[in-house]
Order: sequence, then structure tokens, then C-alpha cells
Amino acid sequence: MEALQQFHLQRFHDRTEAGTKLAQQLLTYQQDPLGLVLGLPRGGVPIASIIAQTLQLPLDICLVRKLGLPGNPEVAMGAIASGGVLWLNRALITRLGISQETIATVTARERQELQRRERVYRGDRPPLSVAGRHVILVDDGVATGATMLAAIQSLVSPAQDPRSLANSARSPARLVVAVPVAPQETYDTIASQVDQIVCVLIPPNFHAIGLWYDNFEQIADAEVCRLLQD
Repeated sequence: MEALQQFHLQRFHDRTEAGTKLAQQLLTYQQDPLGLVLGLPRGGVPIASIIAQTLQLPLDICLVRKLGLPGNPEVAMGAIASGGVLWLNRALITRLGISQETIATVTARERQELQRRERVYRGDRPPLSVAGRHVILVDDGVATGATMLAAIQSLVSPAQDPRSLANSARSPARLVVAVPVAPQETYDTIASQVDQIVCVLIPPNFHAIGLWYDNFEQIADAEVCRLLQD
């Protein structure tokens, strides 16, 4: 599988700069008749929007929610995605002795938020089909990779929910992950799951996504809706 990477250890000013730099590495998909850009809300959507505009491709979202550890929600023990997809970090769960009851409680809470976002962002508008398309899956960075791996699974695995982007007859012909920054281990894991990964920064001391942006402000629901409408 292809893997494109650059080891430029500068920081991004904001998501606009990150999206612009990613788009320059994706120009082979410009005006691709099969091309489709999917952003992970919320932070991935502004970057996906810039990529879609630069490449002149349609834009949609891929809804995913991280399952944070109780007491340390920034650390992902897994993630869920539209269509009933559940991805779990089994090694972490086993190492920390996290109970199935705890996993079920966190999953139920995050599923409610996933459904709320589905209503807010989509309303009655169905997702764009990914069948046979060249899908570029975008986020503002990956740390453990939990949400991105759940998103990948939602696109290539049969779905339990007919509103999902994927089912057994609707898989992409090519799946590309585009992120501004990632740690090496996560980069390698994702690269093994997709056709291509494009990443601008792979810092040797990663720590957290936000450290690689001067401006990493939260993205509001209203901004996601505006970008999708535009």
C-alpha cells in the first residue's frame, strides 16, 4: 500500500494552513470524476472543505465518536461510527481491566451524541454514496487512531444501519486517509488499513494533536453545517 509522508517539523498556524498543505499533496485527485472528500466532525471538516474546494470534489461527513476512558476522556479505548460500527482497543482495555459494563455505558452515551450530530448536520439529507468511489477521509490529526480506524471500518464493512455510508455492496474503490499530523505508530497502523495515507508531519515526539497548531480552537456545530452547505 502506498504511503506518502514528509518530515517537516514545523507547526501549522491553523486548520486552514493544514488543509492547504494536504491539498497540495492530493492534486492527483483533482477533478477526479470518482472523487469524494469526507471530513470527520468537527475538526476534520474545515480541512476537508479546503481539500474539496482545491480538488473540486464533493464534500460530505463521516460521523465518528471517540470512546474516552472514564476519568481520562482524551485517551480513547475505542470509537463508534454511523451504521453501528464499534472499534475497540482490546489491548488497552485488557491492560487497564476495563469492564464490559463501563464500555457499554460510555458507548451508549457517545451514541446519543452521534445521533444528535447526525440530525444536526444531515437533517433529512442522505449521505453521499461511497460505492466505487475514490474516497479521501480527512481529520485534523490522529493520536491513537481510534476514531479514524472506526471511520475506515464504517466505509469498508457491512453496516447494520441502512443510513450508513457503507454496506456489503457499497465500498469505495480506493480509500485514502489525509491528516496533517500523526505519530509514527498510528501512521503505520492506518497505512496498513487503506490504499494510501497522506500526512504532512510525523513528529518523533508527538504528545497531542493540538501542540502542532498555533490556533486549535474548537469548531462549532454551526460552522460544520455552514461548510457542508457551502
